[in-house]
Amino acid sequence: MANDDLGRTLRRLRRLASLTQEELAERSGVCVDVIRQLEQRRKHSVRLPTLHALANGLGVELTTLLGEPPAVSSSGEQDGPRFVAVRRAIMPALGAPEPAPPGPDFSLDVLREQIAEGWTQYHAAEFDAVMKALPDLIADARAAAFAVGGNADVQGDIDADGGRGERGSGYAALSKALQLAGHVAVRMGKTDLALISLERAIAAAERCDDPLLRPIVVNSVAWTYQRQGRLDDALSIALHAADGIESGGHTSTADGLKVWGALTMSAATSAARSNDYERAAALMAQAEQEAGRVAKLPPGGDSRMVSVFSPSSVRIERVRLAVQYGHPQEALALAKGMRLGQDVPASWRTWLLLDVARAHTDLGDARGAVKALESLHRAAPTWMRHHTLAVAIVRDLWALPHHPPGLGPLADFLGVAE
Repeated sequence: MANDDLGRTLRRLRRLASLTQEELAERSGVCVDVIRQLEQRRKHSVRLPTLHALANGLGVELTTLLGEPPAVSSSGEQDGPRFVAVRRAIMPALGAPEPAPPGPDFSLDVLREQIAEGWTQYHAAEFDAVMKALPDLIADARAAAFAVGGNADVQGDIDADGGRGERGSGYAALSKALQLAGHVAVRMGKTDLALISLERAIAAAERCDDPLLRPIVVNSVAWTYQRQGRLDDALSIALHAADGIESGGHTSTADGLKVWGALTMSAATSAARSNDYERAAALMAQAEQEAGRVAKLPPGGDSRMVSVFSPSSVRIERVRLAVQYGHPQEALALAKGMRLGQDVPASWRTWLLLDVARAHTDLGDARGAVKALESLHRAAPTWMRHHTLAVAIVRDLWALPHHPPGLGPLADFLGVAE
């Protein structure tokens, strides 16, 4: 595949890892001449298996090597007016006046529903709609939390009642709104801003009576650390939070088990990206064993507001890790005949299709890759257009001497055929 920035990114990541070209060649199994030609920009095209090997040798995700913009708004602008408004909502101006109390028509139930709908839009990659709504959601939640006598910056002492009641519910809403803002910031490639938002979300979570809310946000922090390459930190906080849920007796509820499972899968992903595949496999086996219990437990709260964890989500993550391990046949075997439950968000479904396309491409099965990409195009065209890896796979297929049926429309849609 062609990528003008690949050589520059490869050199930067190699130097950050304190590796010579020869050491990277040894760790990745890629010929040192290929690495040298890429870094010197004398070679501009490389197939996906080689990229997988280089990413594994560097200890990073493939999308990091490709320089993926995690997602962008439909306008293609990452610092447009809407995102500036989100930034301002996360970090109000110093010395800004206290938020006004909610008006007489304000309803905390309505606010919670609006935040839940924001999560639905986020998982559907409707980032413009989420960014448009976020500033008001955060402002309303901050006002609701402050109205009962708290500090809107959620940095004061907890009330004697532990933050329960209406005020606690306001802080819970503020935590979920700030968590959503953190996720959007990650998707826009602004991980430092994301961590600020998530830290404030944790502070708000600690002022409500939901014991699961803090670990839910901690899992988002772990994901952000993964994006920053802080794999040890991501693994550590995910395992610590999962242990806390288990020791606190919360895995006896559906919501508690979902949060534990999501944290365990997150830890497995961090272990895999650190090349500790044995530990990753053990964690995933533990998660898969427990996932079947979710449906047997009493139903929890709004699934849009709780972590994603089910037999389907575990299988999807196993497919992803198999591709990253360099085992495309295993990935396709895991994905074959998979029936996804209604609790699987749209974003997870699109990732599964992309991983299936990656596996087919790694095996040299261009027809299979195109079929998966056609399904991805039907399911999430906007997401596909702005995902660097999806574009890269189509570029790789377009470079073949014989184009499989169906590739032309995909190449036209992504601008690869130009």
